[in-house]
Amino acid sequence: MRMSVLVGRRYKERPAEATLDSHAFLLRGAYARQVANGIYSLLPAGYRVIRKIEAILREEMDRIGGQEVLMPVTLPRELWEESGRYGSVGSELVRFADRTGHDMVLAMTHEEGVLHLCRNEIDSYAQLPFMVYHIQTKFRDEPRSRGGLIRAREFTMKDAYSFHRTAEDLNDYYQVCYQAYQRIFARAGIPQVLAVQSDTGMMGGSVAHEFILLTEAGEDTIVISEDGGYLANLEVATGVIEAFPEDPLPLEKVHTPGCKTIEDVAGFLKIPERKTAKVVFYDRDADGRPVMALVRGDRDVNEAKLAKIIQAPPVPATDERIRSVGAEPGFASPMGVDASACRIVVDHTIAQSGNLVTGANESDYHFMNFNLARDLPGVDSVDIVEVKEGDGSPDGKGALAFRRGIEVGNIFQLGTKYTQSMEMTYTDESGKACTPIMGCYGIGVGRLMSSVMEVSHDKYGPIWPVSIAPWQVQLNAIKLAAPGVRETAETLYRDLQAAGIEVVYDDRDERPGVQFAEADLLGAPFRLIVSERNLANGCVEWKRRAVGDSGTMPVGEAVETARGWVDAAMAELERAADAL
Repeated sequence: MRMSVLVGRRYKERPAEATLDSHAFLLRGAYARQVANGIYSLLPAGYRVIRKIEAILREEMDRIGGQEVLMPVTLPRELWEESGRYGSVGSELVRFADRTGHDMVLAMTHEEGVLHLCRNEIDSYAQLPFMVYHIQTKFRDEPRSRGGLIRAREFTMKDAYSFHRTAEDLNDYYQVCYQAYQRIFARAGIPQVLAVQSDTGMMGGSVAHEFILLTEAGEDTIVISEDGGYLANLEVATGVIEAFPEDPLPLEKVHTPGCKTIEDVAGFLKIPERKTAKVVFYDRDADGRPVMALVRGDRDVNEAKLAKIIQAPPVPATDERIRSVGAEPGFASPMGVDASACRIVVDHTIAQSGNLVTGANESDYHFMNFNLARDLPGVDSVDIVEVKEGDGSPDGKGALAFRRGIEVGNIFQLGTKYTQSMEMTYTDESGKACTPIMGCYGIGVGRLMSSVMEVSHDKYGPIWPVSIAPWQVQLNAIKLAAPGVRETAETLYRDLQAAGIEVVYDDRDERPGVQFAEADLLGAPFRLIVSERNLANGCVEWKRRAVGDSGTMPVGEAVETARGWVDAAMAELERAADAL
């Protein structure tokens, strides 16, 4: 590619709207241009990176038996109604009417679509297991789009879906996909991606992992033990939380005027917040009952954990809803509440602490010395709190710490949630109709591109791994009118292409500073520079961007040397993938 005709203007100023370095380089390097909030068009350089990532995805999915299909991004609302998911996930589905008036939905994920596609194609146990995948544009009504392609409203996903006869077979294939994902990230130049336990969320299922690229620019919080042996998303992380048991003291009602918050109560009574019981009300559980969550005052409710217990999204309750069960907002407690009309969920921290302060369900009054076993007998405790840094690791190996990261992929064991609701069956050896068990595996293509850029760059631009770089070699010609410069550069350009090397050639008569700054923004791993000074000695200059070294070599050795660098860099990425 000649830069004189390359579409896309590169520039040196950092865009005001760019909050992340990767977002800034995405725009400065002419990889993409914003069309609307969270929606981007890709320019040639960006699309070349995307195509290379997609090629890696296809190769690794095919390697584990995947079969590529293509499903539409819009599907009839009835498919979501069949699965029971329509209307339950808020902004994740976007409803609209097509030109004929049919009610349609823009899909972020394709569980319903793949079942609609496959359920009439599979009828026998002999056809299981199998996996299909597609790479498709998706849309999410994302209110917090940020970071360029890292959190976008329109994006490209690789979705894969597997179908199995038994949970054991799904688990075995889940491990195969787990390893394939590790290979994908290693081949894309980010082998440091970590697999962490995660919440299944709206997807349902029993087991899920997120693949996280650690970076301070990330939105996800990862909980990690001191030795790295325990890894989990904050939504599902557990820890060893210090307990404070005490011998029970008599229950005592005290006047606490105007003290509606934990901070107010603790300050007024001159006690630490851990000596209080915090009550958080939610509108309803799966059965429609109001939910009272009880945690120690120095802790917060983990709503992802709570959602699994109540089998419903935790929506804050109104004051009217709280009073409907006999509780008083700001002074609530389980004491005297109509337990038949309310779902009470108590955290372990309450059970493990004695003589707590809790509301009296009367304005301006609290109870001191609340003890769960005595004052709320028969109520079992569960884990519904967020862990904090410094809590003990559940594996007993030191304290927990928090790290930031970007989710670049996820895998789920979905079970029969969708196959059962959408009535996909197969016939087993005895002729019995059975429901297949399902797995789901996703990677955001554009997000992966921007994530690599976020962790692999310097102050000048991205440092692309050779496997996904838009071009492998950058060829610069300095002062084209100088004797021999144009002729040598043109010959090298043709010879590099003939050798199968992807090369971008700056054939413009620009100053060296401009050429080198734009070369940094394009991020090719290797650079060859033709100049009058070095040609006087029969040499060209070379630089290796990732390593940072440079030097000169005879012109006649340039193509073979560049071919060797590219091959060696690709082989190193393959070795990293094979070692996982």
